[in-house]
Amino acid sequence: GFGTRSTLSDTKSKTRGIGAARRWVKSKFESISKDCGGCLEVVTPSKVFTGERTPKNGVEVMDVVAIQRGQSDPDRVIVITGHLDSRRTDVMDATGDAPGADDDASGVSALIEAARVLSKYKFAATLVYSADSGEEQGLYGGKIIAQYAVDHHWNVEADLNNDIVGSPRGGDGQIDPHTVRVFSEGTKMNETRQQAKARGYHGGEVDSPSRNVARFMQALADGYLDDFHVRMVYRTDRYGRGGDQVEFLSQGFPAVRVTESHEDYSHQHQDLRTEDGVRYGDTLDHVDFDYLANVTRLDAITLAALANAPAPPDGIEAKGQVDYDTTLSWQPVPGATAYRAWWRDTTAPQWQHARDAGESTSIALKGINIDDWFFGVSAVGANGWESPVAFPGFAGSFGRSPAAEANAPAK
Repeated sequence: GFGTRSTLSDTKSKTRGIGAARRWVKSKFESISKDCGGCLEVVTPSKVFTGERTPKNGVEVMDVVAIQRGQSDPDRVIVITGHLDSRRTDVMDATGDAPGADDDASGVSALIEAARVLSKYKFAATLVYSADSGEEQGLYGGKIIAQYAVDHHWNVEADLNNDIVGSPRGGDGQIDPHTVRVFSEGTKMNETRQQAKARGYHGGEVDSPSRNVARFMQALADGYLDDFHVRMVYRTDRYGRGGDQVEFLSQGFPAVRVTESHEDYSHQHQDLRTEDGVRYGDTLDHVDFDYLANVTRLDAITLAALANAPAPPDGIEAKGQVDYDTTLSWQPVPGATAYRAWWRDTTAPQWQHARDAGESTSIALKGINIDDWFFGVSAVGANGWESPVAFPGFAGSFGRSPAAEANAPAK
């Protein structure tokens, strides 16, 4: 409804351009906060960027962010992002119409609705709903919110980046209204050579925290949603493409990209026109609202499950060299009342077997040979909510690396 939401477009108009769109989203967050007694803090972090897709004097990029503080573990943060800006075929065209209904008003709609629903509840961890700008110009909005997380010492457990989630109909005629794709990196972007060497020898190529967040989402969808499923894709993003989750990964935070089952490229990055009987452009009539509602349900239950559960265990060690048994140990997790050991075949996509460890921070798995399986540990709270599974070592740790922490601004 704002004509164009190009990051380079008008910021003063009350009815057209990125400025009007940002103010509208801010007003939605403020209205939600009013209804929940001020439970959302609304902030608008911004920065001026210069690059190949900006004017020579740069452009101010502003995110609109709502923060729902956790009750007992507020420094642990789960983020949902979507990008507010849109674009035309010429990414520098800031005046022509660019409705951006699917890319990515759908993602922003999902996070606003998640905020409306989840604001009615209280959670242990903090939830953050971030409508980013500048994605089409260079993932700038993602940079802003990821850096905001670092500057405010957030322990980001996951970012769910919803980008193009509004339709299951592909441009090639394929339709799948029962599936959403969740992309996740296999190995951490910020691992050192020494850490990569250890991972390459002992495993962890498919067990980054982001990958285990994707597994967590797949299990939630199967358990709670009616014939709506997660298709895990073992890739950081679509081939050769990117999204705002990449900026969280660059900071050492777990992040996934949520994207519709089939994309229609005639609706992405296109001027509004009809050629040879084909309608080009990202207009509202192409959005399937039942499908978008299911994606939003997945977002909401994932955010709630993560924020209700304790953090995933850290400091996990697996021992069993030249032994018939495997012993797992880990550091205690605040708020956890029990732990669960998991293992699976090294070629299995999902965790297959589990054994409760009770309140202990170690467990001996008798007759389970360390050579033949991958292992992990989850934490369970008094409320019964369970964290994602964490894999041993740096490769699977949900915490940022010591080097990243050392480079973070001092409190």
